[in-house]
Amino acid sequence: MLAALFMPHWLCPMTADTPKPVRLRRDGDRLIVDWSDGQVGSVSWATLREQCPCAGCREERAQPPNPFRILKPEEMRSGKPEPTAMVPVGYYAYKITWQDGHDTGIYTFEALRAMCDLQSPPETEPSR
Repeated sequence: MLAALFMPHWLCPMTADTPKPVRLRRDGDRLIVDWSDGQVGSVSWATLREQCPCAGCREERAQPPNPFRILKPEEMRSGKPEPTAMVPVGYYAYKITWQDGHDTGIYTFEALRAMCDLQSPPETEPSR
C-alpha cells in the first residue's frame, strides 16, 4: 500500500469509478465488451491490432511511413488480425496474443474502453 503512494499516476491507472469489463465475446471480426456501468462496447480486431500499446508498436507508429519497408514472412502470411488468446493481466488489463505471434501489448481497461464504440443498453419497460 505504501508503494502505491510513491508511484507515478500513470503506473496506477485504475480508479474506483473506472468501468470494468464484465463480459467479453467475439462477434465475427469484432470484440464485444459488456462494461460494469451497463454500456456495451464494440471494437474491431483490426483496430486493436493497429493500436497495440506495446513499446515496439508505438515506436513503429511514430515513424514516418517507409516506402521501402520489406514485410516479414509472418506479416505476409498472417492475413487479417485474429486473436489466438486474450488473458487478464492483474485487475487492470488484458494481453492479446495474435495469429502473427505478437503478444507484448497490454490493453488497459481505459485504453480498451477508449477504442470501443459504446452503446447504452436498451431500456426496459418498468414492471407494473
